[in-house]
Amino acid sequence: MYREFFGLSGKPFQLSPDARFFYPSKEHKRALSFLQYGLGQGDGFIVITGDVGTGKTTLVQTLLADLDPKVTIVANIVTTHLKEEDLLSLVGFQLGVRPAGTGKAAMLMELEQFFLSRFREHERVLLIVDEAQNLPRQSVEELRMLSNFQSHGRPLVQVFLLGQEEFRTTLLSEGFEQLRQRVIATYHLNPLDLAEMRSYIEHRLKLVGWHSDPVFTNDAFERIFAYTQGVPRRINNLCDRTLLYAFLEELHRIDGEVVRIVGDEIDNEFIGDALDNKPRAPEPVQDAPVQPLESMARMMFDKANVQQRLASLERAVDTLGHGLKDELQDIRSLLMELVREMNEQRAKVGELSKRKRAS
Repeated sequence: MYREFFGLSGKPFQLSPDARFFYPSKEHKRALSFLQYGLGQGDGFIVITGDVGTGKTTLVQTLLADLDPKVTIVANIVTTHLKEEDLLSLVGFQLGVRPAGTGKAAMLMELEQFFLSRFREHERVLLIVDEAQNLPRQSVEELRMLSNFQSHGRPLVQVFLLGQEEFRTTLLSEGFEQLRQRVIATYHLNPLDLAEMRSYIEHRLKLVGWHSDPVFTNDAFERIFAYTQGVPRRINNLCDRTLLYAFLEELHRIDGEVVRIVGDEIDNEFIGDALDNKPRAPEPVQDAPVQPLESMARMMFDKANVQQRLASLERAVDTLGHGLKDELQDIRSLLMELVREMNEQRAKVGELSKRKRAS
């Protein structure tokens, strides 16, 4: 919709990872260098961690874009709520391995033969496991066992593990010493700072033919950073919605107030539907110092609280396909918690009103 209005050749802030839009921040350049080093070694595990939306998947896609598919065979696993046998079956399916027998032993034998055949053809096998923090403990161990497959002292498969920060805790826990010894490169992605966030936004816009229409003011960038804390996925979501708002309002200048309006709309969407289905609190008397719902929400949820809850919701949404019923229940519980807190705040306001009238 807004593409034609602003003369853009494409959508600059799509949420799905796309290596074409890779922005080489100092964090991402360092992480990419670690990946390139590890891949050049052709051995062991490479671990990339980071909070939800920091660009782990885009980083790996950027690396893979430079690989020759005739030389490197890639299996990408994104469904990680799997027991060890199911994980091996999924790896086999990705690689086109179909064992004649059933069970884990048959799959391991077929995988080893597949790895050997690729090695003889001077091809390498790369296994990428996304959302690794969701892997059961035994499944992580099964991945380590795959790295035991070797020929003439050379490993037959290399593994990339992408996960959120809690996966680092898993690796440091008791019982993972052997796996830690096989990690040859690891990096934790941090969010962008304010200057990099501005360059990131302009970088993506320029890739689709942006010529300062719309114009982003300095306070707009500051508002975007305050709302997103420099997390790329949140930046994409907010900027996409801001461009849509500007199109609908026929704006060619985006300032801090525009960003505030859009940010408030996004925040309210998390709780709006749930509030519509909850009994309304009694209307306060006219002289009660009751704030509007939006102001009350901003007072209740300080920046740290909002970011924490958004991260929880994003994690749930990211893994909906892995455990739909459980994840929907998690989201429902989070929404109900927000509603409960708002009702408690309303009750406190009502109590203050009563005390004021009594005095």
